[in-house]
Amino acid sequence: MDRNKCGRPDCRYRLRFAVLGVLFAAVFFTSFLLGRYAVSPGDLTKILRWKLAGLLSRLPGQLGISTQAAQPWDSAAATVLLQVRLPRVTAAALIGAALSAAGAAYQGLFRNPMVSPDILGASSGAGFGAALAILGGLSGFGISAAAFCAGLCAVFLAYALGRASRMNAMLAMVLAGMMVSSLFTAATSFIKLIADPEEQLPAITYWLMGSLSSIRGRDVGFLAAPVLVGLTVLLCLRWRVNLLTVGEEEAESMGVNTRRLRLTVILCATLMTAATVSVGGLIGWIGLVIPHFCRLLFGYDYRRLLPASALLGASFLIVVDDAARLLTTSEIPIGILTAFLGAPVFAWLILTGGGRREA
Repeated sequence: MDRNKCGRPDCRYRLRFAVLGVLFAAVFFTSFLLGRYAVSPGDLTKILRWKLAGLLSRLPGQLGISTQAAQPWDSAAATVLLQVRLPRVTAAALIGAALSAAGAAYQGLFRNPMVSPDILGASSGAGFGAALAILGGLSGFGISAAAFCAGLCAVFLAYALGRASRMNAMLAMVLAGMMVSSLFTAATSFIKLIADPEEQLPAITYWLMGSLSSIRGRDVGFLAAPVLVGLTVLLCLRWRVNLLTVGEEEAESMGVNTRRLRLTVILCATLMTAATVSVGGLIGWIGLVIPHFCRLLFGYDYRRLLPASALLGASFLIVVDDAARLLTTSEIPIGILTAFLGAPVFAWLILTGGGRREA
């Protein structure tokens, strides 16, 4: 139990949250300086301040801010920062936070630590939608929209099958999710089989490996709405997720409408997962490993676990994306790096029991 007036457990959790916040801020702003085009910290500060002033000048009354002064930096630096790195770093933060929070929410909902955000087929469905869009000659926003809609349809199908089943609802949804994932994966494989091997097949294959190399401002706008809505609702309901972990009967005895809460969690997690896959491709392991790591630091209370997972997941994916674009001359798909990093960490968690350390 947490203690008031800066009792040791409560203070330690606050300190850990502060460390996570500082870590996120550090990796977020440091990422703007990393790349083959060098940008100094001074230019970064000036450009971001100029951009902020431009945004504030559009507000009613303009707040007395002018952006007409000569810009004391290279225009190429501003282009690189604002049109390439800012969208990419922001997208990495949103995707990492969304996948980690969705994974933590699903693990509590299904009371299973092996659950990941694609348990109901959202990732497989989105992958099929993107492959179908590429096969149909779409690009950019068309691929993202097709992937997002297909991901939602896959989860809706799994949920409907689970609800129609006569067995335990949660077990039925997991089994239905496995079936739907297999179905959409097979459909994606068929599309790859008939795709043009010169142009379409490489594009489909690269997209499915996950990458943030083509992220631009409108992609961030497409991603931000469902991620922020889903994450906000989950954070507001995080204390209720604790009740789901003790069992459906116990939660209902406390006055919780478990069916409505379960549907809300699934909807929010699905919105976030489908949005992230539609923009960044298939990026695995984050939603499985990061919540486990956060349990070591913050325990099993979802009032702390969900926000901690979001913060750590955002920081982790920013760092991985930095490595993806800096390690080699040709960019490494980010999904490959998350698998290389996530699998050994998860193996370590298995070997050590993944238990919570004492606060």
